[in-house]
Amino acid sequence: MNDTRWVNPHQPQTLYMGVILCYVQGVFALLSYPAFGPSALLILGGLVAGGFGIANEKKWGYLLAVATAVFQIIVVTVRGEVVTLGGLIGLAFAVVLVVLLVHPMSRDYQRIWFK
Repeated sequence: MNDTRWVNPHQPQTLYMGVILCYVQGVFALLSYPAFGPSALLILGGLVAGGFGIANEKKWGYLLAVATAVFQIIVVTVRGEVVTLGGLIGLAFAVVLVVLLVHPMSRDYQRIWFK
């Protein structure tokens, strides 16, 4: 039987919602490829791989998702996209993703259970 999964509803809700938001943000990164260029592909790959790793309780997935979410905040801020409504909404989603992933409940769960 294959034990890999794309989402894990048995994790705390902060991690569960963080995984779903990783996938959603990855799709938005793909859609924003013309504006962000190669950094959008890095964000896409990092968030999807990180979300998959978190769902399968891997430490590398958690670290990759957090690092990519922070990188996404930096890219949006440096490019000056926050002056538009779309950029402001994108920044808000990126901040929410970081908050979900570094929430104490998420950190404690990954510290105890992730391999």
